[in-house]
Amino acid sequence: MNKIKMIGIDHSKASVAYRELFSFTKASATAAMEELKVTKGVNGCIILSTCNRMELWISAGEELDSSLYHLLCRLKNVDPALYEPYFIQREGTEAVWHLFEMSCGLKSKIIGEDQIITQVKDALNLSREAFCTDKVLEMLFRTAVTAGKRVKTDVKISNKDISAIDGAVQALKRTGFSLEGKTCMVIGNGEMGRLTALALEKEKADVTVTVRQYRSGQVSIPVGCSRINYGNRLEFMENCDLVVSATASPNFTLKTEDVAGAKRKDRLIMIDLAVPRDIEPGVGELPGITLYDIDSFELHEENEQLKAGVEQARGILTEYIQEFTTWYDCRDLIPVIQEICTNAAKDVGLRIHKEVSHLEIAAEEKNRLEQSIDKAASKVVNKLMFDLRENLNMDTWRECVEAIAKIYP
Repeated sequence: MNKIKMIGIDHSKASVAYRELFSFTKASATAAMEELKVTKGVNGCIILSTCNRMELWISAGEELDSSLYHLLCRLKNVDPALYEPYFIQREGTEAVWHLFEMSCGLKSKIIGEDQIITQVKDALNLSREAFCTDKVLEMLFRTAVTAGKRVKTDVKISNKDISAIDGAVQALKRTGFSLEGKTCMVIGNGEMGRLTALALEKEKADVTVTVRQYRSGQVSIPVGCSRINYGNRLEFMENCDLVVSATASPNFTLKTEDVAGAKRKDRLIMIDLAVPRDIEPGVGELPGITLYDIDSFELHEENEQLKAGVEQARGILTEYIQEFTTWYDCRDLIPVIQEICTNAAKDVGLRIHKEVSHLEIAAEEKNRLEQSIDKAASKVVNKLMFDLRENLNMDTWRECVEAIAKIYP
C-alpha cells in the first residue's frame, strides 16, 4: 500500500500561527486539488483542512518524482526551507491506520470527538466534486468514515460530545469567569459559530450572533439568540463581556486598529476559534483585552474510561482496516471475481432450470425464484473466493482465482 501517501500539519507539532499558513478554504482546496490532479504521478488527491490540522492525501503512480512537502509548498507559495519540521509524512499501512484513528477522534485534541467524521466525509465529497479522487482514495476514505461511525455508535469514550467551545467555557470557569448574564457576541454563523452560540446559551449568557446580509434574507440562528448585521460588530462590542469569532474567512474579522478605536468595557475576553485566525494577534496586546486562540485550551483528559474506550475503538478499526487491505490487495482481481460469480450463477441456473420448470407455480413466481437462485449462487461464490483469501497467502490465492476463472471464463 505504499502508493497511499499523506503529509500533514496538526496541533501536536505546530501552533495555530503555522497551521494557518497551510489551511485551505473549500474554494482554495478545490483549486489546489485540480492543480495536483494533473501533476505527473498523482492518480488522485484529497485535502482535509480543519481548525486543528491540514492533510494532503495522494494516491501515487510510479511517475511521482516530487515530495509531498515540496508539492504543498508550491501550492501555498511558501519557502520549503522554513516549515518542514512541523510536518509529518506517512505512507502505506501507517497512513491507513492514521486516517482510521483520526476519523473516530483518536487523533483529536478532544479524544473521541465526532465532528471529525463529518470533516473527513466532506473532504472526500469535495474531491469527488472536483473529479480529483480515484478508486483507492475513494474506498479508503469511505471505509474510514464507516469505521468512525461504528466507533461512535458502539464505543463510549469520555469527552466525545465536547467541542472546542465547550473546552473554552470550562477553562474560563476555572479562572472564575461565569457566563451567566454576560453579554456575548459570536462572529460567524457556520457550524462552529452555531455550536458556540448554543454552548453560551446553555450557560445562560445573553448571546448575539452576527450574520451577513444574503439576497434571500433567510439566515437561521440558534433559538434564544439575538442577531445583528456583521457590519455592526464593532459598534456592538461596547456591550460585550465576551467575543468569540469562528468563521471560515481567510481574512481577519477583527483587526487591531479597528478594535483599538472601538468603545468597549474595561475588561473584555476574546476567543478566536478559527484557522486561519479571525482576530489579529495584536488585539491581545490592547489594554483590558484577554485574547485566547484555539490552542489556548488543554482539552485532553486521561482516565481509565478513556483508555478502555480507545482500546475498544482500535479493535473495531482493525476489522475495517483488514477489510480495506483485502480490497486493496485484490482490487485488480475484482473484475475477474465478479465475472466468475456471474458465470457460476448462470451455471447453477441452467442446472436447476429443468427442475424449476416442472414446478406448478405462476410464471411470475417462477421468474422471481430463478432470480433469487442466481443472486444466492453469486453471493455464495463471492464469499468462497474471499474466504479463501483469508486462509491462503496472496500468491496461492491468485493461482486459485486464475484456475477458477478458467472453469468459469
